[in-house]
Amino acid sequence: MRLIFIRHGETEHNRGQLTLGRADVPLNERGRRQAEAVAASFTVAPDAIYSSPLTRATETASRIAAATDVPVTIEPALIEMDVGEMEHLTAAELRERYPEFLAIWLSPACAGAGARMPGGETLTEVQRRAWDAVERMRAAHPDETVVAVTHNFVILTALCAALGLPLANFRRLRQSLAARTVLEVRESGSTLLQLNDLAHLVAAGVADDPSRREGRA
Repeated sequence: MRLIFIRHGETEHNRGQLTLGRADVPLNERGRRQAEAVAASFTVAPDAIYSSPLTRATETASRIAAATDVPVTIEPALIEMDVGEMEHLTAAELRERYPEFLAIWLSPACAGAGARMPGGETLTEVQRRAWDAVERMRAAHPDETVVAVTHNFVILTALCAALGLPLANFRRLRQSLAARTVLEVRESGSTLLQLNDLAHLVAAGVADDPSRREGRA
């Protein structure tokens, strides 16, 4: 299976650098332009499109569906990480309210890969359900091209699983808003073909600023 991961376009939470997990916020105007750009990048239609159930993902997927005439299938396991009590917070608010958790999450050894978000999930749990979804897609489309429109932590943890990287290395990978990442997923293993492709966004003038640190969903 050729798997094309697409992260959803920009929301006002992304623009304001607020923590965003399962809060169901829509794309903003720039995010809709990003979704149109990624949809236009498909010169050949995929065989299937799967999407997280959250609105920012389904709005992005619907643009790709309209451009390629391929229907969208909702895959609940592609939903973003449950960040629990940390939803909607700024970096300053996170530091003030959850200093002990952040010390673990941001530790040099990346011990935070196994830490539970207060009231939410761990990255290990996210990776397990994300990779289970990938395996189901591979079983259904072994020799086809599949698009999965989803979220930051879902994509990063799935990439770690695909490449055999420890989850502690998830911060060494990058998936910008509305970027494309392509994997060849086989029963015998996976190959990374393309990571964080922004060419379609650069051409449309809506690419993320690469100097901006943005680690939220």
